[in-house]
Amino acid sequence: MDKQRLIQSLSESAEDAVLLAHVWDKLSAGSRRNCPASSGFLTEREQVLVLKMARRGGLEEPAFFGGYPGAERQIAAYVPDYYMPDDYFYSSDSPVCALRVSFSGYDTLSHRDFLGSLMGQGIKRETIGDLLPGEGRCDVVVLREMADYLADQLTQVGRAKVNTRRIELAELQVPEQKVQRITDTVASLRLDSVTASGFRQGRSKAAALISAGKAELNHMTALKPDALVSEGDVISVRGLGKLRVAEVRGQTKKGRISVVLERFL
Repeated sequence: MDKQRLIQSLSESAEDAVLLAHVWDKLSAGSRRNCPASSGFLTEREQVLVLKMARRGGLEEPAFFGGYPGAERQIAAYVPDYYMPDDYFYSSDSPVCALRVSFSGYDTLSHRDFLGSLMGQGIKRETIGDLLPGEGRCDVVVLREMADYLADQLTQVGRAKVNTRRIELAELQVPEQKVQRITDTVASLRLDSVTASGFRQGRSKAAALISAGKAELNHMTALKPDALVSEGDVISVRGLGKLRVAEVRGQTKKGRISVVLERFL
């Protein structure tokens, strides 16, 4: 399958096709020249698409990096074999770096406040990775090419005055992910059944949300309520949040399936 047909087969929208073509060009150019090359920050769904594209298209499988282990938004990179990926990503040549935005403890600022102010600087979303808010600060993963500009320009978030400076990736303070652990039984491991259990919805409502294209299974759009899920799978529903199937424990005496779900808060 040629490049264009492959990209079209993977794309759900014109935006997908443009993104995949751009990443293909970046990664293939890096491979031809045997020099580092990388994309902007990708969502988890976009990472899955890029990985499928590389595997089906014969590209070397890219390395993904978002500034810290477990990052949601990550770049896809071609890393030549004269580098170890971690050595490259944490070096001064890395395309990824970090900023710390500090503010007065008297101010209350949210993730949305920081993202809005960053986008207000006239930059593209793909230049910004994860935002990690904390007490009196928000650490931001960014493309290195944007770091100095943002450090100079980002002086206010909402009505609050802020100080923005470069920090090392090792200094990032990653908030602990809070989860609600749910132990339940389901009639089957169908997507609609597990979604209904995890988000406390009726099964018919969960099925309607899935059929309407509002759900993702392992970061890809899922349209079939009867799709089967497995231990470790991640389910997201627009407007409700995200959960992971932590354990499938087997059948109960009544023939239902015992599951443990982790809902991200």
